[in-house]
Amino acid sequence: MIPFLDLKKINDQYKDELNEACRRVIDSGWYIQGKELASFEEQFAQYCGTKYCIGVANGLDALTLTLRAWKELDILAEGDEVIVPANTYIASILSITENDLVPVLVEPDPDTYNLSIEGIKKATTAKTKAILPVHLYGQISPMDEIMSYAHSHNLLVLEDCAQSHGASIDHKKCGNWGHAGAFSFYPGKNLGALGDAGAITTNDETLATTLKALRNYGSHKKYENLYQGVNSRLDEIQAAMLSVKLKYLDTETKQRQLVAQTYIEGIKNPLIKLPKVAEQAAHVWHLFTIEVEDRDRLVAYLTEKGIQTLVHYPIPPHMQQAYKGMFTGEYPITESIHKNILSLPLSPVISSQEIDSVISALNNYK
Repeated sequence: MIPFLDLKKINDQYKDELNEACRRVIDSGWYIQGKELASFEEQFAQYCGTKYCIGVANGLDALTLTLRAWKELDILAEGDEVIVPANTYIASILSITENDLVPVLVEPDPDTYNLSIEGIKKATTAKTKAILPVHLYGQISPMDEIMSYAHSHNLLVLEDCAQSHGASIDHKKCGNWGHAGAFSFYPGKNLGALGDAGAITTNDETLATTLKALRNYGSHKKYENLYQGVNSRLDEIQAAMLSVKLKYLDTETKQRQLVAQTYIEGIKNPLIKLPKVAEQAAHVWHLFTIEVEDRDRLVAYLTEKGIQTLVHYPIPPHMQQAYKGMFTGEYPITESIHKNILSLPLSPVISSQEIDSVISALNNYK
């Protein structure tokens, strides 16, 4: 079986360094908010080109706490509207509703799967206070256009960078375009920890200071609580692991881009819609997604050929039981995407033979 993603094989490349990082933390006797976290935060901020990085427990917390911080700073208020793509993973929506804000679902560009400036303009109302662009599958949204529009309308921008570590436009990386960027380091991400982990990037000192308190029970100083905070701290071992893997992220990204380009050049079946890319650096290929009618038949065919695939995601947020009755609009593009999309095996450790097998199987599919 050609695996969709072989995490063990990916991490085995750095096994000695990861073991040493883990040993270093164990031997230090300091396991929460220590030198490893400070070091990773500094490294990742530098990588993204931002002044600040705040490590948190996971990607959902990164989104939720950023919106929460803006509320604490009286920049957002209950009932404010946040524009978000309708085809995103539910975490993006959860972060909005958790803060008693109103998600406004916008149909994506059917080619890039990301927000378009035209869709944002149509969705903007007097209650719109923020935009949450999701750089889905690894391709950065049109951030130059989004930021220009946001500045002219006095809107906050929170980038959901959970799938787009290192994606850039004109050498400016995601997480450095908006007022803040939220990252997930879930093990399967391009920069993956060995457990749950997340981070927020920003150039706003006040926001960064607020977030550091919110992640730590609302406290900067022990037993003195400025806010009703939470416990969402990126622990020392995961920070140490991420520091190791960050060194290899650009190399792995180039490998992902080569695999994706090979797929794009090699898959010739007219039954299959291939992803479109604005420019190479803008896409880091967290996922290689195709669209095909009668997806279940293709999945069964590829499984028979020994090729594992995954669906991201089978049910869009507006059709989830959790949000039953909340969204009354129609989202045909989103529903078509969720019905037809399929993710192919892609990783920095997939072999040339495995890539050729996937391409051959797809080209012979009828």
